Amino acid sequence: MCGIALILGPGADRAVFRQMLAALTPRGEIDETLLDDAVLAGTRRLPIVDRDRAVQPWLSADGRWLLCYNGEVFNHRELRRELTGRGRTFRTDSDTEVVLEAFLQWGDDVVHHLQGEFALAVVERPTRRVYLARDPLGVKPLYWSRQGGRLHLASEVKALVGVGAPVTEVPPAHHGWADDAGWPYLEPYLDLRRLGERQAPLDDPDEAGKLLRTAFADSVRLRVDTDLTVGVVLSGGLDSSLTLLHVRQEHPDCVAFTVGTPGSEDLTYARRLTADLGVPHEVVELRPRDIRSRTVRETIRMSELTEYGDIINAVVSVPLFRRVREAGVRVVLTGDGSDELFGGYPMYHEVGPERARDLFLHKLRNLGRTELQRVDRTSMGHGVEARVPFLDPALVELALRMPLGLKSRDGRDKWILREAFADLLPDYILNRPKNPMSYSTGLHDRARLFKPRFARMHRSFGYDLLEPVRRDFDSVLMGCDHDLERAVANSVARQDYTRREHLRDVAGAIRWNATRLLRARR
Repeated sequence: MCGIALILGPGADRAVFRQMLAALTPRGEIDETLLDDAVLAGTRRLPIVDRDRAVQPWLSADGRWLLCYNGEVFNHRELRRELTGRGRTFRTDSDTEVVLEAFLQWGDDVVHHLQGEFALAVVERPTRRVYLARDPLGVKPLYWSRQGGRLHLASEVKALVGVGAPVTEVPPAHHGWADDAGWPYLEPYLDLRRLGERQAPLDDPDEAGKLLRTAFADSVRLRVDTDLTVGVVLSGGLDSSLTLLHVRQEHPDCVAFTVGTPGSEDLTYARRLTADLGVPHEVVELRPRDIRSRTVRETIRMSELTEYGDIINAVVSVPLFRRVREAGVRVVLTGDGSDELFGGYPMYHEVGPERARDLFLHKLRNLGRTELQRVDRTSMGHGVEARVPFLDPALVELALRMPLGLKSRDGRDKWILREAFADLLPDYILNRPKNPMSYSTGLHDRARLFKPRFARMHRSFGYDLLEPVRRDFDSVLMGCDHDLERAVANSVARQDYTRREHLRDVAGAIRWNATRLLRARR
């Protein structure tokens, strides 16, 4: 896991390259570079697998090919055995080397062999052509910018701001080549809409539950294959509790991390579960008054997020991952993605099945710039690798095969998830209603006080080179009666909130915070 930076093209500016790599400093611990007349490549590496030998940029044995790679390929051991059987030899035990050898074996088809969370660039050094690829859901980021006939690539927008040209995202589930003139030609290698279409729908709850249990256990097992201590981000809710239960079973050297206000439900449930399981527990107590303008500004600088709700959620994630790093933990698992897959949002249940599927797919396709971007930036901003077991493609495919009736039943969200793991979860977790921490404890409303400044702060860092801050899509969707096509058009036409909307929102936040303060003084 790391941050990558490259400049390809004659006359590449080494000073610009150093600035790019410096902007990625928090993502790792070691600077590694390879520089020649037309290719400047480097990583800020966070050592996880084969920590001493998995150096980057990684070169093929003949020096023709160069790999810069961010992420983890969890099936690297199986791929190594297959590639060895095909006559390929290895110098390390790292997944980095496996990725390049797999590319040399299968070329563009390599993405269909990699099971993991990745963003990569493979450079053919004599021609300066580069192959780019990003994982199916966009867990790991990759951006590009073109200036002066040269292609600039980096893991974060902040590393490309100094180039002074528009920044473009490599979309999730896309791959392709950039030519020696620096123009990427990318196409999708996976269509989420077609996942599972060749298999029968999963209508039977027993069958769906068994498959779900197996797939989730496999996903967690792959993601805890390390000799390092593994952390779990624990809110005390269904998804993170399931993650902790499985991590503890597969990798007993684990620790849970929870952020919440003193006396909040999250802390109460998380403390009870970790005590019952005998898992060490680190708690970050955060009070609404701890959220100030400088807190929000630093969150925007780190996260680069473009929707208001994601920024507000990131305000809470930053101190959480700061504690993870202070505890010396490099790898954590989170419960992100479960709500999107298994009907954790009310909007899925307010429309018919077909429209619900469209909303479901829209959510998934945009995770890379919303929830997953929040997780990546706030974790890697502290040198912590966050893995998301619910978003393994096998689980995504299962969720796509399930009808809405398995996800919401008898007034309960994520019904199939609760049903499948009912024998593993304690009743107090199984029956806990969904109650997001940031909304239930005042942290969300405290952060809302600063919403009118979000866009200005975002522009001050130059992030509008990618896109400006815009209104929350969920709010637009509600205003359009959950008509997805109309909401997308409306979002394009009116990207940001109006001044009147901001004033109304802030007035509500002021009333809420004032009421809370008066109650606290009684």
